[in-house]
Parts: sequence; C-alpha cells; structure tokens
Amino acid sequence: MTSTAPNPVTGAPTTDAWGIDASWLDALDEEHTIAQPTIDRLREVIGTPPEDLLDRAPIVARPGDALEVDRADVECEDGQTRQVDGELPEDFPLGYHRLRTPDGRERRLIVSPGRCWLPEGWRAWGWAVQLYATRGRESWGIGDLGDLRTVREFAQAQGAGFVLVNPLHAVAPTPGQEDSPYLPATRRFRNPVYLRIAEVPGADAVDVEADAGRALNDGELIDRDAIWALKRRVLQRVFDAGVDEGPFRDWWWHQGQPLMDWATWCALADEHGPDWHTWPEPLRDPRGAAVADFVTAHEREIAFHAWLQWLLDVQLRAATEGTTVIQDLPIGVAGGGADAWAWQDVLAQGVSVGAPPDAFNSQGQDWGSPPLVPWRLQAADYEPFIQSIRATMAGAGGLRVDHVMGLFRLWWVPSDGSAAEGAYVRYPHEDLLDIVALESHRAQAIVVGEDLGTVEDGVREAMAEHGILSYRLLWFEDDEPAQWPAEAMAAITTHDLPTVAGLWTGSDLAEQRERGLGTEEELLRGRTSLLGHLGFIAEDATPAEAVEAAHRQLATAPSTLLSATLDDALAEERRPNMPGANDRPNWCLPLPVPTEELAAHPGVQAVAGVLGAGLHPVTTKGKVKSGKRSKSTGRSTRTKHR
Repeated sequence: MTSTAPNPVTGAPTTDAWGIDASWLDALDEEHTIAQPTIDRLREVIGTPPEDLLDRAPIVARPGDALEVDRADVECEDGQTRQVDGELPEDFPLGYHRLRTPDGRERRLIVSPGRCWLPEGWRAWGWAVQLYATRGRESWGIGDLGDLRTVREFAQAQGAGFVLVNPLHAVAPTPGQEDSPYLPATRRFRNPVYLRIAEVPGADAVDVEADAGRALNDGELIDRDAIWALKRRVLQRVFDAGVDEGPFRDWWWHQGQPLMDWATWCALADEHGPDWHTWPEPLRDPRGAAVADFVTAHEREIAFHAWLQWLLDVQLRAATEGTTVIQDLPIGVAGGGADAWAWQDVLAQGVSVGAPPDAFNSQGQDWGSPPLVPWRLQAADYEPFIQSIRATMAGAGGLRVDHVMGLFRLWWVPSDGSAAEGAYVRYPHEDLLDIVALESHRAQAIVVGEDLGTVEDGVREAMAEHGILSYRLLWFEDDEPAQWPAEAMAAITTHDLPTVAGLWTGSDLAEQRERGLGTEEELLRGRTSLLGHLGFIAEDATPAEAVEAAHRQLATAPSTLLSATLDDALAEERRPNMPGANDRPNWCLPLPVPTEELAAHPGVQAVAGVLGAGLHPVTTKGKVKSGKRSKSTGRSTRTKHR
C-alpha cells in the first residue's frame, strides 16, 4: 500500500492507498504539506485491509445502475429472491439485501433512491431550540420533552413548519454528566435527563419529589449532575414499584442487540465507571464470556436502562406529533462510551477527530471523538453509520448532519500530537450519501447538512445531487439573503456564534475579551465583520429592534427552510457555547423566559411574523438531477467553530 491515487473529490493525486491526503488547502487556497511522521502514524492506526475487501464490501447502488458483479441471486429484505445480471432493473426494490454469486461469495447490496426525501415545492420557517435551555414551570432544572411539546404546539399555532433541536443523544448515566450535546456516549439512544417525570407511566403511584424537582429551576445555570441524580432516583423508584411491562418488553424485543448493548454498557458504567478502557479487561469485550455472565447476574439493572429508552421513545413521539422536528447528529461519540465499546473494532484507536488550523483557531481543533476507520466501516457493512443515522431520524421527521464534510473526509489528530499536526483521511462519500438518502426516504425525513467551514470543491454539488440542504448563515455569507440558494436552510447564527443582541450591544465582544480568545485587533475585526452583515440599522436601535431587522433580511432568502433561534427572539446576549472558553458555563445557560410564556413574548411574536410573511414561491431552479455531477463553484471561506 504505497501508491497514491487521485483525490476522489478534486481529482488531484494527493490521496494515498490508506486514504490519507498528503496535503490540504486552507480557506485562502494555500497548500499545506503533511509531515511524513504524521502520515506514518496514521497508516499504522488505519492498518491494512484484507486482500478480498473489495470482493465482500457492500455494493451501494441505485435502480438501473450497472453492478460490479455479473449474474447473482439477491435475497431481498422482504424475503423474495431476484436474479441480477450485470445491472439492477429499474424496478428493483430499495433497501438492504444480500447478494450471492454462483461461486458462493456473499455481500450486502444496498439499493438507494439517490436523493433524500423532500416534498416538492415545500417551504417552511421554524425555531432552532436548545432544548436543555428551554425550561418551563414543570421542568426539573432543564428543558425536557414536555417543554419540546409546548414549543411544538405554539410553533404550529404560529404557522411554523419545523423545530430544530440540539442533539438529544445519551451520555453516561454516572455522576460527572457531560454538558456538551456534541460528545455523547452513543448516537443511537437518547438522554433520559430529558424525560418529563410527571408523564412517566406509574409515576403517580410513588413519591416523585416534584417540589424538589421544580426547585432546580431556581439555579442560574443548568446543573446536570443535580438534575440527573434526582431524576434517576425517582425513575428507579417508579421502576422498582412495578411497571406494566407488556408494551415495554414488546418494544425492547424489536430493538434487538443494539439496545441490549446500550443497556448493558450503562449497567457496567454504573459499576465500573463511564470509560470502558478502565474496566477489568474481560469486560472490555462486549461479546466475551465475562459480559455474558454480567448480563445474567444483572438482568434487572439492564432492564431499567432499556425501560428508560422506551419512555424516551414514547415521550419524543408525543412531543413531535404533527410537526417536523429536525434532530442533530454529532460528528462522533466519546471514546470511552457505549458506541465506542460496541464498535471498538471499527473505530480508530489513538486518534481523534478535529479541524486544521484556520483564521479563528491557529492551533486547530481537537473534538475528542475517535473516528471510524473507512475500510473497517466497509467491512462492517456500514452498520455503525446506518444505525446512527436511522436512530437519530426516528420519530421526528428531520436530520441535521453536523459537519457534513465528515462524510467526505475527516481531520485525524494523533493523540501524541497537537491538532495542527493532523491530516485528512478520506471516506467513501458516495456510499455514505446514498445511505443517508435511503434512510431519509424510509423515514420521510428531510436532511440538512451543516457545511460551515472550509468546504472543498465538489462537496456542495454532491449534497445537491443527493437532496441534502445546505446551511447558510447571515454572519458568513457575502451575498444578500435574496441571492442565497433555494436548496438550503437559512439562518442568522448558530449555537457557537454570537447572538444578534450580543453582537449589537458588544457584550459578546466583551466576554471574548475577558476570556482571552484573541488579540484586541482580532476581536474588533471579527465584530466589525459580523456587524457589516446586518446591513443598515439605526445606531440607537434597541437589541430587540436589531433582532427584528436582521430577521427581515433573513426573510428575503428563497431558501427551503428559514430558521430562527429562540435566543435571538428573546434578545439573549449570551450564546449557548463559546468555543475555546473552557472556563465558561457552555451548554448550561437557560433561556430567560419560561416555556409557557414564549408564545406571548413580543420578540417571539415579532420574529414569527417576519419569517411567516417572508415565505414566498421559489422562482429559481437549480436542483441537480440524480446521476448527474455538477462542476465545482469554488471553495467556501466560511468558518465554523466547535
């Protein structure tokens, strides 16, 4: 494995046989060469795939496509057997099938529609919500699925067509709760801290300590450790009192091995800590005899964690009923978590995912999640990726893929080096995009790709071909919103960037200055640049007036989705997360208005009115038809932080 191959997106001969790019281009099109020791280290981590990998890796195709095999039998998902000979018939069923050749070779055949589900001509505006921050009078210190239902109901009443929520994925069930929604223990299951305790079946028969729960709302910050300790104690009490296990057991049976793995990991984490690397060695193998013995001896504890997931499924479906709720898929998982334990043979050891140096982060970024090894992902029939996509879409109708460029390449950071000493590793993006399209089609879920950052040539064209909406921000775009593409979600800011009020008043600049996040010149230049995107607003405008003016601009965009944050509507000056400020209470700031009062808030009403009035028929064309590739339109210089 010493030869190089053309870069699969740009065509440049820079990618070696391990999928490692020998160089990379920054936002200014300056080329940076990767040091040979980094390449050698990553080659060691990636390893050598089996010689017959290409003969048994999944085939991902669309109806009518030519195949890389001749005559073969295909056992379809529905049990029927069909024959293929060199190509798939146009009427071949979509789905996950098994292909067998006459010489006995077998491999997975994934048949995709090629484009994500999106109703023709549909447009909508909606609210972007940090659910943990959206707490009401009945919340226990943190926004929960009951609050999501309240938001969904008033959003529907306002005419909104969707709600976008932060990742709801689970973390370890132990003290020291992870605050960031973007570093979960799993991307397949949800966080029980979001349960509305009063709506748990059987809660009315025990002492639920409701007064103590509501008292947690008095805290200025969201204290996940205190909240989870109380919720878990009460949930255990309900479970121990006896629950109607019929519906739960039936649901659990249909979840299969993935839920069993998750619940087992939780029970093990309760006993041995949240990082599986520190467990007794026999328990590190999820399929080993020691884990099987543990399962037999801890059936009740495992059932409790599975029951929590059933409750979450029931409450989420009730919370999202009748409206598209777009759920966020993080780029990865915690290295000591459940998915990393279950899929340790597929994840890379000794590296993590991050970003190369840029204008905002001169040392690069390390996000702490271990990446999937591309060839091992193929050898696993893409199952880890499929399960993560499917589970995040479930029950809601929408998916936002965080750092969608990661489907094409990821910046790998060796554990013994800095983020600046990493390199890009390539992924089979065509297969991954087609899998996203298949899951979107099955779930009837719209898909948004968060393409903020240095976006290489060809990425947005591939997204457009697959029906994945781009993500456009007022803070980053040089063109007026009226010139933005139709196939996009349009917004002003994200959780990592200044709110309109924080920018307008200068309080966000003051906090960056206080926390030493740049030189005075850099910080002033950054604020001046963002203010320039607001257009003309009277100097004496109030923060609320600035917010409304910004959304009037946004409302001129012809984009499919127009998104506003509740933080902006409430003229909140603090952003949810300030990257690089590790001593700041990131992800722990509640909204200043209770959920029950949001609908009547003047700022919420004003933004809803502006965006609702801005929806108008899209006159521009530009959808890229399936099977056709577009020419590149250049490299983006928009920068995304984590």
